[in-house]
Amino acid sequence: MRIRNNTMHNFWLVLLLVLLCVPGIAQDNLKGKNFQSITLESSLKPFKKKDKAYIRAVAHEMFTQWHSLLRHTDTVSMMLWTSDGSEILDYKGTMDQPLEWAKYMGNPNTAHEVGSGPESLSLHQRAYVYRDDAPDFTYGDLAFIVKVLKEEGRKVTGKPVKVGATFDPGPEFAKSPFKYEKHPEILGGNAMGHKTFVSSYSVLNGDSESYAGFPDGIPDQTPFGTFFGRQSQHFLDDLGFDYIWLSNGFGFGAEGWAATGAIFTGENFAQEKLVPSADKVVGFWKLFREECPDYPIQTRGTNLSVGADLARDAVDLRNIYKGGFNMLPPPNSPWAALDGDFGLELAGYMSRMAMLPDNRFPFRYYTHDPWWINSPWLDRYGREPHDIYLPLAVARIDEEGKIGVPTHLNFLTIDDTYGNMPTQVPDEVMPHILKARYDMPTAPGPLVWVYPFDEYHDWARDYTDRLPEIYYGDWFMRQAINSGLPMNTVISTTSLPGAIANNPGLFKSSILMTIAPEKNSKNEKTLMDFVKNGGQLIVFGPVDHSSKTFMDFLNLSNTNPLSGEMDLYSEVGLDIIKGELPQKIRHLSLFSGGGFRSLIKKPKDSFTQALASVKQGDEVRDMAWLRQDPDWNGGKVVYLRGTNSSSFTGGRLLTPDNPEEFLIVPAMLKQLLGTFGMQLKIEKENVGIKDPVLTINRSDNAFIFSGYNPNSTVKQSFKFEQGAPLILGLETILEDGFSNYTMPTSWHRECRVFIKQTSGMVSFKELHSGQKGISKRYIVSGLQNGSLRIYPSDGVRAEELNVYLNSRYPWNTGEIPFTEVKNGNERYFEIKDISGTVVFSW
Repeated sequence: MRIRNNTMHNFWLVLLLVLLCVPGIAQDNLKGKNFQSITLESSLKPFKKKDKAYIRAVAHEMFTQWHSLLRHTDTVSMMLWTSDGSEILDYKGTMDQPLEWAKYMGNPNTAHEVGSGPESLSLHQRAYVYRDDAPDFTYGDLAFIVKVLKEEGRKVTGKPVKVGATFDPGPEFAKSPFKYEKHPEILGGNAMGHKTFVSSYSVLNGDSESYAGFPDGIPDQTPFGTFFGRQSQHFLDDLGFDYIWLSNGFGFGAEGWAATGAIFTGENFAQEKLVPSADKVVGFWKLFREECPDYPIQTRGTNLSVGADLARDAVDLRNIYKGGFNMLPPPNSPWAALDGDFGLELAGYMSRMAMLPDNRFPFRYYTHDPWWINSPWLDRYGREPHDIYLPLAVARIDEEGKIGVPTHLNFLTIDDTYGNMPTQVPDEVMPHILKARYDMPTAPGPLVWVYPFDEYHDWARDYTDRLPEIYYGDWFMRQAINSGLPMNTVISTTSLPGAIANNPGLFKSSILMTIAPEKNSKNEKTLMDFVKNGGQLIVFGPVDHSSKTFMDFLNLSNTNPLSGEMDLYSEVGLDIIKGELPQKIRHLSLFSGGGFRSLIKKPKDSFTQALASVKQGDEVRDMAWLRQDPDWNGGKVVYLRGTNSSSFTGGRLLTPDNPEEFLIVPAMLKQLLGTFGMQLKIEKENVGIKDPVLTINRSDNAFIFSGYNPNSTVKQSFKFEQGAPLILGLETILEDGFSNYTMPTSWHRECRVFIKQTSGMVSFKELHSGQKGISKRYIVSGLQNGSLRIYPSDGVRAEELNVYLNSRYPWNTGEIPFTEVKNGNERYFEIKDISGTVVFSW
């Protein structure tokens, strides 16, 4: 890190701030897409000396490095990873109290003392101090740092600056005698070993030591929420903090990282524990707010999803959201950086935003880790921005039909394990963040997950047998996304009826995807009416509690359940995989919402097309089918019973079945899109190669494709109802009407043109304007009696579009006609049966 602190630098900085405030000189091209808040997270490690001038210079540099991004926010925040939260628990109310701070690399709360033990020990077994001359801080020093961050941040950005405190329930960041010696009774979670995480609803044993909120000691059986809340109030008040962040699942159950918890053991669901455990979770928030009523709360949440958290660990997110606790909902999990599990990250992220306390929600990005000697941008991600573009393609839709995108942006962290702040990281990361924001969703994507947020919470309390079904749905979606399903738009079942009523054409170009609705519910009627009015719908999962009306709508009946291994017979599937593929599935009832019971009720129904079935001995069950009644105005519904294709084998997460032994059933969701004219296929060398992850969001009437390819040799092919998408800036060789691409590890590209043409090499590029009044100009070459659909920017009128065939600069000859098409929210221009090169502009 290079700290610049001289008069000339300050002069130019002040001049820059003045220019930024003058209209017409420095314009914000995000045009209303600003974040409400951007948060830079940091440990105290960059403050390598206690000299006040040095501290001020470091603070100044922190904001300077990120300034080109911070101009795009209303408020700037700095969130301090001072310690592990024990600085709040230990606080006695005096500024001269020594501060135990996160000056370590590795885990300092192990059986091995810091810096001791054999070299063979990992950082999870033993910690080191990050530098030999690490300073000793007091609470007074911390208060000064908080004050300086606000002052210097305001100088650099010209915006209000808030500083947040943090609390982590685990052992990772600093030594904590409070947790692991004085009060081990508060430990419950097993994320980093047996009973290593503080349980939010634990109870403290008596303690005669004096604390800021308990000067006479802690009375025996004091709820942790009460103690922590009162200590937080004193700590935040006295040191000048503006809010508090609760990390690593704290406040959201007993176990924030694992597929098991207080309710699900991996072998069964303890239904009788759900209500008392859920009430304890919500009880923590109430106790905390009784003692610390006003400071805003931000949260990390768990690594999982709403349904999985509820069924495994009694996390009643609905009551937490509705509690009036003045909190931000949890952001996306950072675990995709660690394990590439984007299905879990995206499914969890969408499930949390389906319903919100208000319209705010954050996106968090993992740039550095100040504890474990890794900097994800530089090493785990390898400077590939897939974990920027994929989650920032996600959007929610509210009951008014309005699109919601992240309002808050966090960076964990701006410093590395050694306290350095290499400028390379913000310089490389910021352009991708801004590009994703420029391309943020402005309309529903091709697929929309209708998420049963309220139903899951109702079913968990009102039924005795539905926890496996609740658990199943989100894990199924996790594997579907990991298998290439481009799911990145979500709306709750509660919001869906209002959204359609407010904007009947909102989902005209989208496929809705959901579980079977509650019997005789408003959502049930909405879904059936949607299809009967020409809409497209996929229903997955068990239909054991549905109404007769909905089962007749699907042409479905249930029979005796099957479980275990079954042979699969399928009419769907486009993927090309070398080698022999398994033709059987494994259906485990515990992980798949019950046994396999589904049958086509009327096999001879002329409006029903069987797509897949399974067989076990002499027993046959129907896996998937399509219904398309002529009276539905072109509407279609596909049903897929589905199987989780994973199980709990120990460790943290569910383990997918071996793809060399069993077919991964959630991958069929992507294949079933072909029944709606949306065909996505891949070609790979063997079944063990991981599939690409894909998102497709709509922005300014374009289709924005973003992808993560765990293996860059995999070929991806696309053919939609509109035609084959042409990816801007690339060439493709068309095969059977498909456009084909072999993409790098991470990619993010715009598509405004679809082509209907069987073969040939086609190119889609952007050209310079070269003409007054023209803002965009594109060229498509390689046409052989092809037809194009052109999707212009929102607001472009037909008279503003210019289309030229086989023309050259200055493009004033060869103008050809086109047709404007409007279909619900879908709007495009169409050109048919042309050959050669087309240039179009507006």
